[in-house]
Amino acid sequence: MSRREARELAFKFLYQVEFRPQDIDSQKSLFLEIHAFDAAEEDYFNQVIDGVVKSKAEVDALISPLLKGWKMDRLPRVDITILRIAVFEMRYLEEVPSSVAISEAVILAKRYGSEDSKSYINAVLGKLAVGESE
Repeated sequence: MSRREARELAFKFLYQVEFRPQDIDSQKSLFLEIHAFDAAEEDYFNQVIDGVVKSKAEVDALISPLLKGWKMDRLPRVDITILRIAVFEMRYLEEVPSSVAISEAVILAKRYGSEDSKSYINAVLGKLAVGESE
């Protein structure tokens, strides 16, 4: 399994949590039993899951002002889940370059989002990346 696959499984798990936010630890244990991870990918999966859950309010505060014509509660849950993962990676994981986080988010958006998701997500994350470099 690659880091990309671990990220995609983290997306699927966090999307699931959007609908069932209680008892995340037992959900995660069951999820890990179902999916075969090697040690490095399981560490990355846990790092993303735990980080996004722990820093959700901070991440949402970074995303919210970048949403042109949208509010957080109006975004599709698929899109917000993808954005949260990418922003977490960009902001808190030094080993993940912003360009990689953005590219991976666009790939997830193409696969799971609507027709417009990839462009919108790319634009939001691009604004954040520009803000980081200033």
